[in-house]
Order: sequence, then structure tokens, then C-alpha cells
Amino acid sequence: MRLLPQSLFGRLALILLSGLLLAQSLSTLLQFHDRGQRLFQASGAQSAERIAEIVRLLDGEDEAGRQQLVTILNAPPLKVSLSMPLWANSQAIVAGSPSAEFRDRLETYLGKRYDLKVAVSDQPAMNIQHNSSGRMTHMQHMGMTGPDALVFLAQVQLSDGSWVTFENRIGNEIFANSTMLLVNLAILIIIVLLVTLIAVRLATRPLTLLAKQADKLGNDINQPPMVETGSTEMRHASHAFNTMQSRLQRFIEDRSRLLSAISHDLKTPITRMRLRAEMLDNAEQRDNFIRNLDEMQAITSETLDFLRADDASENVEDVNICALLETIKEQAAELGQKVEIKSCEVATYPARPQALKRCIVNLVDNAIKYAGRAEITASESDTAISISVCDNGPGIPEQQLDTVFKPFFRLETSRSRETGGTGLGLSIARNIALSHGGDLQLINRKNGGLKATLTLLRHSG
Repeated sequence: MRLLPQSLFGRLALILLSGLLLAQSLSTLLQFHDRGQRLFQASGAQSAERIAEIVRLLDGEDEAGRQQLVTILNAPPLKVSLSMPLWANSQAIVAGSPSAEFRDRLETYLGKRYDLKVAVSDQPAMNIQHNSSGRMTHMQHMGMTGPDALVFLAQVQLSDGSWVTFENRIGNEIFANSTMLLVNLAILIIIVLLVTLIAVRLATRPLTLLAKQADKLGNDINQPPMVETGSTEMRHASHAFNTMQSRLQRFIEDRSRLLSAISHDLKTPITRMRLRAEMLDNAEQRDNFIRNLDEMQAITSETLDFLRADDASENVEDVNICALLETIKEQAAELGQKVEIKSCEVATYPARPQALKRCIVNLVDNAIKYAGRAEITASESDTAISISVCDNGPGIPEQQLDTVFKPFFRLETSRSRETGGTGLGLSIARNIALSHGGDLQLINRKNGGLKATLTLLRHSG
């Protein structure tokens, strides 16, 4: 999915942060719900107990005594009044609602002999005369937001049939700590998130360093070895990487010495055979011998060049691409070849100069061989340099655009050594491109001809 982060750091951070946020959210909801339940139960129990005591006190007095007691007891937060019922008809109370819980507690203290009408609301009695359900909002009941005042309303019918009304207002002071609790939880979540990001970064950073070192190794086998520090796993990985690098270096050094020996040992007998061939009296045989020896020497030289194509013994330098292309153009002109540089807007690039030059020369030679001329275009972006060599030749069949990179492969129409060569030019060019961390691709142009594009990636620090 495109929405998922592409890096390992991003994916691990997303998974861990999502899990932590979900766990913290559920924990917060459960904590607030439990806190709200406890606050409500404590407030309801306290209100019910006090109301029950007053009811028993009033029930034992006459009307005058009741009026006198009500005057004394009617003080905040409990309002007491002798009045007719606020509800004309008996209202159904939903089981498990705050009103049902308050009614159950009041009946526990008073017993079953009193007729009760109860409600729990965040509105005063005058505002709920037409809303007898007395329901709080779900968030208020959980304790996550405090109402202006939690009101426990009760009407009790005394033994003589008169009614007494109670309105016990619980101030929002008991909810005041909810905001502070939310702030504390937010701070805790932020700290956990920061620690998680740091932990994920520490876990993925060694992989990033290892990838960068491998990337550098692809361009230069003689890179300094990795520093073997960090966790046990990272030290083991660094040691294994350094061991691999040293083995590759020894292998390349041994192969270079072998190639030098082969080159020297083959050139000597070919030179002796050429001298003897020139001493032949028969001109036709002499020409055939010399032609075969030239062919043998060309095959040997190109085969050795192919094997040396990814040899990293040449030092990496900052190469001025445009200057390199001008040099190739001038050398081609000295041989009577037509090479045109259409445009070049490229900065320097760290490369092995002779190897890179050989790669481009092979592409230019291939274009001249089949079309008589070559056109070069060079451009760059933030991430790569692109060098294209175009010609107006016959092109290559689509099914063979990748096959021509195989060593010694030549198209059927070019079996002659004079036109088809040894079949190693493009193979050498691609090997050099790959050894620089780039690539080489061939495509047929719409108006005829072939376009060879050398791509060289720019590697960050």
C-alpha cells in the first residue's frame, strides 16, 4: 500500500505508535469510566443517606414542626421544600440508569413504605419538570467532563400523604481533577512516543549504516572497513561484512595478477607468430596468417578488457563528464569519425576515469559501426546522471535488446568480424556501468536507430 511508510524505521514506528496509542486510549477510557462510576456512587450514596435521615425526621413532626425543620434544613447544597409532586404521573425509570441506581440506594435507607419519585440530572429541579428521566450525558457519567452541578432529585410522600422535595446539588469540584488527569496522561503519552521513536531509531540505524557501507563497497572495493561497535548483533554483522570485503579484495588482487600474467604470456607467442608469418613467401598465406593473428589478438585483448571491466583497482576520482565527452569526440574526429554532443549539463561525478571512458567509447563505437555517426546527450537530476548515445542505424529486434549484453553474442546480420566485432563491447560497457552502481539500457528509437542510455546514480554521504 502507498499509504504505508517505505522505510523500516517508518513501519516499525507506525506499528509501535499505533499499538501504544490504542493501549493508552483504552486505558484512559477504562480509568475515567471507573472514576466516574465511583464518584457517582459515592455522591449518590451520600445524598440518599442524608435524604433518608431528613425524611424520618420530618415524618415524626406535625405540619408546623415540619415547616420549622424545613426552614432550618433548607441550606446549600441540599434544598428541602414541602411541595406538590413535580411529576403528575408515575414515570418509568430505565434499569441500570443513574436514576435507577439512586432510587435503589434511597429505598435501601428508607425501606419500601414510602412512595418515591427520583431523578438524577445536571439541571436544577425547575428545568426538569418536563423531563423526568433525569439522564446525564455518557461522558459526564464516565467522569471525563464535569457538569455544572450534579443534581440528585427526590420527592418522598410522608405517612400523612404530604410530599417533601429534595434537591441535592453536588458541585463540579469533584470533577476538577479530570482536566489535570487528562494533561498528565497526555504528557505520559508524549514521553512514551518520544522514547519509542528513539528506540526504533537506535534499532534501525545499524541497518542504515550497513546499507550505506554496502552501497559504497559496490563503487569502491577499497573502502575503509566498518567500525565494529554497537550491540552484539551489530558487531557480528560488521565483522562479517569486513571479512567479506577483505576476501573480495584478495580475490580481485589475485585475479588482477592472473590477468596480467595471461596478457603477458599471450602477447609474446602472438608476436613471435606474427614475425614468422611475415617471413612467408606466399603472400596469400601470409595475409591469412596475419589476419588470423590480428583476430586472435583482438579477441584476447577484448576478453581481458571484459574481465577487467569491474576491476576496482583504478582509483575513484571526480570526473568532469562534459570534458570527458569532448575528449571522446576529439579522438573520434582524429580517426575521421562523426561524433556530435547535442547537450551536456552535468556536474562532476565520482568514478574510475579510464573505465568510464571505456564504457562510453564502446557505446560510441557501436553507434559508428552500424550508423556511421553518434549523437551524445548528457543530463542530470538530484539522484542520477544520464548519458545517452543515439544513432540512426537499423536498431535491434525488441526480443534481443537484452540478449546483446551477453558475452560474445553477435546479431545474425553481423557475423563478420569486420562489422560484428567479438561481441564483447556492450558486455564490457554494462559491466562498467554496474561496477559504478549504475546501469545500461538499450531502446529502439521511434524514427529508427538505437538509443543507449548509461545511468549513474548519485549516492548520498
